[in-house]
Amino acid sequence: MPHAPDQTGDPQHPGGAKYPPFLTVFPSIMLPIFLAVVDQTIVATALPAIAASTGEVERASWVVVSYLIATTIAAPIYGRLGDAFGRRRLMFVALAVFISASVLCAASPTILFLTMARVLQGLGGGGLMTLSQALIGETIPPRERARYQGYFATVAVCANTFGPVAGGYLTEHFGWQSIFLVNVPVGLVAFALTARLPVRKTERLAWRADPGGLVLFAVFVVTALLALEQVQRAQIANVPIGAGLLALALVALVLLVRHENRNASPLIPLKLLRESAIWHSDALAACHGAALVSLITFLPVYLEVVRGASPSEAGFMLVPLTIGIGTGSLVTGRLVSRTGRTTIFPVVGLTLVTANLLVLAFLAPSLDSLPFAALLLWTGLCMGTVMGVVQVIVQSAAGTLRLGEAAASVQFSRSIGAAFGTALVGTVLFAYLSIKNPEAAHVFGVLVEQGARAGLTPAQRAAVEADIGAAFRAAFLLIAAFTTGGLLLAATNPLRRI
Repeated sequence: MPHAPDQTGDPQHPGGAKYPPFLTVFPSIMLPIFLAVVDQTIVATALPAIAASTGEVERASWVVVSYLIATTIAAPIYGRLGDAFGRRRLMFVALAVFISASVLCAASPTILFLTMARVLQGLGGGGLMTLSQALIGETIPPRERARYQGYFATVAVCANTFGPVAGGYLTEHFGWQSIFLVNVPVGLVAFALTARLPVRKTERLAWRADPGGLVLFAVFVVTALLALEQVQRAQIANVPIGAGLLALALVALVLLVRHENRNASPLIPLKLLRESAIWHSDALAACHGAALVSLITFLPVYLEVVRGASPSEAGFMLVPLTIGIGTGSLVTGRLVSRTGRTTIFPVVGLTLVTANLLVLAFLAPSLDSLPFAALLLWTGLCMGTVMGVVQVIVQSAAGTLRLGEAAASVQFSRSIGAAFGTALVGTVLFAYLSIKNPEAAHVFGVLVEQGARAGLTPAQRAAVEADIGAAFRAAFLLIAAFTTGGLLLAATNPLRRI
């Protein structure tokens, strides 16, 4: 059985000691995470302008992929350093790196320079994500953490939704450089707010550098994410490249596990990850990330091609889903704080999500706009029952000394799950269409690459619409498989109360 040291004897909050007021903690922790998450999506709508400015359209996707890779690599590094040297102190470092890199991004003359600057920005952004989660565990007592995790999830969803809108507006009116320069004043405010957090004098983990683990981990992350990015392009020509990268990632993973098992101070805490409550929760985060991100990624394509929505209409129809996720996270956080129960909420939520996805798979074409929006709202509410609970369980099982490592494990698991799930859904869609209707497969490939209907004529639409609709049925069933896996992991997690 996993231990849960925070339940009764948290050294930071002995005997129910008072903790900082909401207005001190909430802005100080939530603004950094908002910055990190919004920069994952704000670039998307600015990519055409960036490509036009630098004249390197074929490399524009590097700007997005480089940030994702860097944030994934940075998560365990900041988690381990925060546990050793103080999470508040490391938050200042992450903010300084993020702000400085944002200035370099704005000054970039070429795509290559911008990609390198985005790597640096991602190294800061990964710290903001991980340390924000760990600071909740450090500052807030166990039962109250669930409520803050609900706020955290709501802020992250809002940032994901706000990013493309803000990126389009800033690019149109002030140039693409403004999407990076806006981080400077907001980052300075976050810097000042972080300074308001109380200084905790607690026992720290001993630190030893693990360069071998860092190199192997970086190789694994880079090759795995690039392999998934190749597969996600939905082109048969990319399969050999993706397979080669994936094989290299598996070799790096085997060597990483072997190295970390022998290291006295490993970068990846395999001993911690072997605890049942933690690996169940991390795997649940991966399944949830796979389901949620693939749903958000491919629903707009479905709405445009199958239901005939315009790009703006498709974006508007996703609003109920994002509102539902935020609301579900808030409600779940309060329920966990009030009852102390944990796994019951994702078990119920994912059961309902799976049922909703089956409805999408078989009945979506017959649903009018209002029932379809209501279904997405209900799906979002149920999806919101997961991530806050996952963080609370992992932090409770890990204990106060390893909050950073615990938060990093969840962040990493969700990122890998999201990348894998999105790539797998894209592969299933394209493979189905390639067999059924090669013309439909070509149209779908253009949609994935450009995010638009690519000038389809009515005749083309009529020819491919039915087959693409059938392919999306298979995609929704695959996403339902992700949520079913998450449901089983939640139901078998041994830490049911905090």
